[in-house]
Amino acid sequence: MLTEILPFRFELDTIAIAGASLWSLALYLGFSRVGEWVIEQLNRWFNFAERSLYTSKTEFEKTRKARESQNAFYASLFSIAPFLVVGALCNWGLEISLGESWGISTGILACVGTGIYELGRRDGESSD
Repeated sequence: MLTEILPFRFELDTIAIAGASLWSLALYLGFSRVGEWVIEQLNRWFNFAERSLYTSKTEFEKTRKARESQNAFYASLFSIAPFLVVGALCNWGLEISLGESWGISTGILACVGTGIYELGRRDGESSD
């Protein structure tokens, strides 16, 4: 269907996309505190940038709650980007060093390991 619309053809390496996604998920789970920090910084930046767009203080305060919740959503969505980049680099490094089939396999192992770590970390925080 896509080839009917576009006059050219392009290839997507689905194995690389899957491996990079698995590695970025593992990194996001393993470094969840870094992810929370990135979300907080992005949220602060979005709020600051949007504050400069308004000239009237009353107009700014009128829609503040809705805009701050929207900015929090965007910040959590965009916080994935650094982990996608680092995950793609991890997958690329594994494909170069060990071969193409190892990127997905070790990505799955990393996801399971960091998932168990994150569950234990949150359980330890809640019991304190």
